[in-house]
Amino acid sequence: MSYQYPQGTAGVLAPTTEPDVYRKVTWRLIPFFCLCYLAAYLDRINVGLAKLQMLDDLKFSETVYGLGAGLFFVGYILFEVPSNLVLQKVGARIWIARIMVTWGLLSGATMFVTTPTQFYIVRFLLGAAEAGFLPGVLLYLTYWYPTHRRSKIIALFMIGLPLASMIGSPISGWIMTAFAGVYGYAGWQWLFFLEALPSVLLGVMVFFYLPNNIDSAKWLDAGEKRTLQRNLEADVLVENQHSLKAAFTDRRVWMLGVIDMCLLMGTYSIGFWMPTIIRDSGVASPLHIGLLTAIPHAVAVVAMLINGAHSDRTRERRWHIVVPVLFGAFGLVASTFVTGHTGATLALLTLANVGIVATFPVFWCLPSTFLSGTAAAAGIALACSIANLGGFAATYLLGWMKDTFNSPSAGLILFAVCLLGSCLLVLAMPAKTVNR
Repeated sequence: MSYQYPQGTAGVLAPTTEPDVYRKVTWRLIPFFCLCYLAAYLDRINVGLAKLQMLDDLKFSETVYGLGAGLFFVGYILFEVPSNLVLQKVGARIWIARIMVTWGLLSGATMFVTTPTQFYIVRFLLGAAEAGFLPGVLLYLTYWYPTHRRSKIIALFMIGLPLASMIGSPISGWIMTAFAGVYGYAGWQWLFFLEALPSVLLGVMVFFYLPNNIDSAKWLDAGEKRTLQRNLEADVLVENQHSLKAAFTDRRVWMLGVIDMCLLMGTYSIGFWMPTIIRDSGVASPLHIGLLTAIPHAVAVVAMLINGAHSDRTRERRWHIVVPVLFGAFGLVASTFVTGHTGATLALLTLANVGIVATFPVFWCLPSTFLSGTAAAAGIALACSIANLGGFAATYLLGWMKDTFNSPSAGLILFAVCLLGSCLLVLAMPAKTVNR
């Protein structure tokens, strides 16, 4: 515990307790990061709603769309680890600002795409530009919070993911409807342009707002900094791996990558294809599709916060991942049996989305239970790289299967099976390692 002695208060001590210090740090950092993640994820998934108009305008097939959407992840995978290592060297302030500005510019440039090749190139470059943001922020949070506090904090940060769809989907639907034909541009073109602006502006703000570490935070006094540093030092275990080599040779990192890959296959199959599935169930208006698409993500926000907080309180990680994922797998499979019924489809996709998304804050506590330093920087990024193979597979395979079978059902069932496999891998990780 540290103490502050305020000026002008005679004979009265005003203690700053440890919870007060963490509350101060959390209010300073997490809402801003959440807003940045919202912008990042919105720029990544708005192509799902743009698809409703874009494919007809540009005469793209479902396979072309699926490949283009999936190439985002190829760029993301190739540059994930290098990006996080650069962040560790130059600092979060400069590197996260660079990431956000470049991805915003590239996302906006999608409005000028006219051919499949151009679509492929801009999606690949968008993935390369955004690479390192999520693992970079996750690494950055380990500079501030000990292990037992991270699940709740990561949940607060990652609610930007469902919020992007909850808030962004109705706005995206409105933009596509209200701006169609303005100055000769289609609604989907305005969508890419307008939703890229927040990313660029937030990227500029990062440079001036974000401290690189505890020592450089001018809004903390010396006692508060000592409290934070002491807790981080007490959190380090002898078993933690530190070297770059350890990140690539520790089998647990590869297991985490495969687990997250399975989770992302489920998440992106919902995120990229839900607007199409809802349209095929009988809803025609882009605005109405956007509003309906927001519902599963609104419920997911609550689920993430509850699951993350309960995991921290009980200091249990594995079952807080496995149980929600089982519900998610059930929702994906069951949704394939109610095609054409909007209400039932939406309810089951909501269950699937909630089950998968609720696990992320708990899952991303796992790498730092056995990695630190350079190994944590590379290990978190490597797990993200492996995982994003799932993003590529989900977008491309669903597009190909829809063209081949005229239905995404086979793909959704396949991804549900992958979710079940991820549960087995989670349970294979020793409880004594991850339940900290």
